[in-house]
Amino acid sequence: MKFYNFELIFLQKKESLKKIRFFLQDFINLFFPNSCTVCGRTLIKGENVFCTFCINDLPRTRFHKQPDNPVIQLFYANPRILYGTAYFIYKKGSRFQKLIHQLKYKGCPEIGIELGKHFGNDILGSVFHSADVLVPVPLHPERFKKRGYNQSEKICEGMSVSMSIPVDFKSVIRTVNTQTQTRKNKEERHKNVESIFSIQNPEMLKNKHVLVVDDIITTGSTMLSFAEEILKIEGTKVSVAALGVAID
Repeated sequence: MKFYNFELIFLQKKESLKKIRFFLQDFINLFFPNSCTVCGRTLIKGENVFCTFCINDLPRTRFHKQPDNPVIQLFYANPRILYGTAYFIYKKGSRFQKLIHQLKYKGCPEIGIELGKHFGNDILGSVFHSADVLVPVPLHPERFKKRGYNQSEKICEGMSVSMSIPVDFKSVIRTVNTQTQTRKNKEERHKNVESIFSIQNPEMLKNKHVLVVDDIITTGSTMLSFAEEILKIEGTKVSVAALGVAID
């Protein structure tokens, strides 16, 4: 009578399927190679969305190593906001501006996830790694429906993978569908985002250090309004982080 080690058989089949999957992916890439979203180079094994050259070429800020940096200076109006940083300098007309445009408007959420992973790796071990939870700046439901996803949520998803910090997608919502901030001055931007967020589940954020995440910081008006709403919750501390910061 034969006895079968079903666990061993399962593991062997699983390993075989994995090899087949890798073989098929390599075969597909041979004829339809993945290319870097920034420069168009063919990606090699281990690269995803971006090539190593472009990731290394990002104009990184390293602000997480500089407590008094241009990002946190935007939030001096509220001293309860502890720390601020951005992954890279965002400049109009640069190839990295086009990257953010693809993320927000061209249906490429994978860009946010992958940049989020790199951003998270960059700030590992810093004060930002002490956060208890990541909270993306929410989109209004109408804009979410039109876009199909929230780019800030995708950035958080990537950061969460690298930093092992959970993401809260639901405790704060956007109640007002504001006009675009792109062509507004600082005062207009601030007025445009007053009282546009609402806390839905304060208990989830109570007594926590919340890292608020967005795609681009310009004047900081939206993130300030969002952070101040979270700071109404008992015992909360807030820090802010964005993929890019627009510096003149």
